[in-house]
Amino acid sequence: HILLGTKTAEEISFGSTPHGAGRLMSRAAAMRNLNKQEVMEKLKNKNIEVKGASIKGILEEAPEVYKDVDEVVRTAHKLGIGKQVLRLTPIAVIKG
Repeated sequence: HILLGTKTAEEISFGSTPHGAGRLMSRAAAMRNLNKQEVMEKLKNKNIEVKGASIKGILEEAPEVYKDVDEVVRTAHKLGIGKQVLRLTPIAVIKG
């Protein structure tokens, strides 16, 4: 998502808008509660290929550990702290 800064954000949120979805689950909780095979299968069903250096990295960054980014953006837009301009679809994500 691309959001445009607003005057309202300067007034109520120190000029800030969300810069990510935010976590629902800590990294440690992800390791305790998620199953690598289940995570990989869910991603495969969405035509997402994952290559990770470790099981830990895959589980810590699994989609289910994050809030719904679309809802986060809708809320920021509704509050006026970030004007939604565009939604992009990534073709690759590299985390290092």
